[in-house]
Amino acid sequence: MFIIDIHYIVPLEEVDKYMDPHVQHLQKYYDAGNFIVWGRKEPRTGGVILGLADSKEAVERIIAEDPFYKHQLAQFTITEFIPRKYHPDLEDLLGNP
Repeated sequence: MFIIDIHYIVPLEEVDKYMDPHVQHLQKYYDAGNFIVWGRKEPRTGGVILGLADSKEAVERIIAEDPFYKHQLAQFTITEFIPRKYHPDLEDLLGNP
């Protein structure tokens, strides 16, 4: 599992110009099963994505398609972690702890 932390590096007016294509990108990878949760930070300084992928390199390839990345609107930090304990409702998604 991966935590993708997005931090805006330009004014929100610039970010908002690319919000629709960014959300389309998120939806594409949600539909593919790579992104399981996403949302914006509060205060609005960026966003967070929880993702599934075979490798960090796979996540990097997905991020490289993001309009926020392509247009240098945000910095992306990828943190991989291995879930050890989680709510039983997530069993089918994450497997056995």
